[in-house]
Amino acid sequence: MQRIEAGALPMRGTSARNKRLLVLLAAIALAPIVLSYLAYYAWPRDARVNYGELLSGTLPHIVGTRQDGSAFDSNDVRGRWLLLHVAPGDCSGVCADSLYASRQARTIQNAERERVVRVWLVNGGPEPAASLLAEHPDLAAVRVSAPPTLPRGRGRIYLVDPLGNFVLAWPSKPDIKAMAKDLGRVLRASSIG
Repeated sequence: MQRIEAGALPMRGTSARNKRLLVLLAAIALAPIVLSYLAYYAWPRDARVNYGELLSGTLPHIVGTRQDGSAFDSNDVRGRWLLLHVAPGDCSGVCADSLYASRQARTIQNAERERVVRVWLVNGGPEPAASLLAEHPDLAAVRVSAPPTLPRGRGRIYLVDPLGNFVLAWPSKPDIKAMAKDLGRVLRASSIG
């Protein structure tokens, strides 16, 4: 009679079971990776999450005169977020809507609103109406001789980061809730300013 050691017993059923178990463990490990690639490349998704248009570039140096006669220098507001609007002094219609939207978007930020400065660059036309300025006490209306070159032209509201980089541009008559949501996301994500 031949002696068979305990470890050398042929286990035909156990070997197949071990292979299935190994394949199952590999599938469980690879499933999240495969599903993430599938979700990213195959499933439809929104083209973007933000409402405003993402921008690149830096804000040029701006020098002007505030409505109270004091000098304005864009370097003075470095370190804070900037909502920038460029329009002539006879602001009515779409211009007034832009100022209202920027005020509301800033106000909705609640405690974070102090991180945001609103600036209206007045380029030409008469002096802004006192009644309009009274509606926007937190607005810095600055008379400039020539407005800076802006990435998407003058008919937009721009968000500039504390380092002086353009971040977003919204239409002149934006959806206030969507604009405020964009602004809130940026302020939450940023620890500067």
